[in-house]
Amino acid sequence: MANKGTDTVGQTTSRGLSRGTNQTGVRLYNERLVLSMIRRAAELPKADIARATNLSPQTISIIINHLTRDGLLLRGDPVRGRIGQPSVPYSLNPKGAYAFGLKIGRRSTDLYLINFTGEILQLARETYAYPTPKGVLAFAERSIARLTADLSPDITERIVGLGIAAPYDMWKWPDEIGAPMQDIRAWETVDVSVEVAKLCPWPIYFSNDITAACAAELMFGRGSEHDDYLYVYIGTFMGGGLVLDGHLFPGKSKNSAALGSIPHRDKDGNLRQLMNVASIYVLEKNLAETGKNTDVLWQSPEDWGDLGEPLEEWMSEVANSLAVAIMGSIAVIDVDTVILDGAFPTHVRAMIVERTREALKLVPSQGVSPFSVIEGSIGNAARAMGGAAIPLLANFTQDREVLFKEKTGNIR
Repeated sequence: MANKGTDTVGQTTSRGLSRGTNQTGVRLYNERLVLSMIRRAAELPKADIARATNLSPQTISIIINHLTRDGLLLRGDPVRGRIGQPSVPYSLNPKGAYAFGLKIGRRSTDLYLINFTGEILQLARETYAYPTPKGVLAFAERSIARLTADLSPDITERIVGLGIAAPYDMWKWPDEIGAPMQDIRAWETVDVSVEVAKLCPWPIYFSNDITAACAAELMFGRGSEHDDYLYVYIGTFMGGGLVLDGHLFPGKSKNSAALGSIPHRDKDGNLRQLMNVASIYVLEKNLAETGKNTDVLWQSPEDWGDLGEPLEEWMSEVANSLAVAIMGSIAVIDVDTVILDGAFPTHVRAMIVERTREALKLVPSQGVSPFSVIEGSIGNAARAMGGAAIPLLANFTQDREVLFKEKTGNIR
């Protein structure tokens, strides 16, 4: 069965930490509201929260005290120097909750353990020629066992879930992935959420990989500085995400901002999709044609070394094609920010952003409101961190779309 939502399989967490959709009522809503506000601001005193929410100081005090007792908030040092009582700021407790993120990519798989504020505590990584269910599940089993072997009880009992970040319809791209059809077709029938749930005791969540990367930027990166933005991520295939009014917006079929599917006419006049131009697998193909070793793209995403002219040509084509797609997208969704990130070194990201800005100057923009293109902040880790962000979003934020749950788990 198709999976295009955020799915859960498994049991609730211990110590009453879970604030998932099984809990209802005004108190839950207000707790999520307070946690979301503090996450965005880094720290806030009770008085500022009361003014921003229109809730009474007494109500906010009860909520803050409850969240502090739960270990989700930390009380800061009083700030003196103002008229009246000293102001006491509250911030998220990094040790308040933990989550795992499993990224299933087209060239590699990663498992991250992060804390409540997005710090990566442990990780495991494996590269391959192409993904198979058997290989990925074996990696997940080994890595979960290794990463949890020495965890303290304080951490273990505060793990709220494992989020899987994976592309939809992987079996539809055998040529681009470079996999035999009989191997890649196995993804069409496997229920990956159910299979991973057999390997661990936590609830399992599922999300499209680029939507998950967008969630990571929203929670832990520059996305927290913007209410509305289009997110562009360039991995083996490129894709996008959308944030509106401070919320992740996956869309009705959980595939909004699927920028890689946008039609694009290449320099020879052929109509293709944007992913066939602005994706790292295209660079891989170009490098292979010149006899260069392409392993560095997947084994060392933070340092590609000197790739020479193929990289220069690829970056220019990425920028030119992205400029047209971005302008068309902004004309429809009318946001004022585009955040661009990818699984490549930071200097490559900076050059692609700058070239995209220059290319946008040549794209007709009459009638389109001004917008800016800025760099993302997470890079290659975004998809695995995003997988881990999904359980945290589902349990501790107001995010409406992420709370929608189904009982399926195929990678589609």
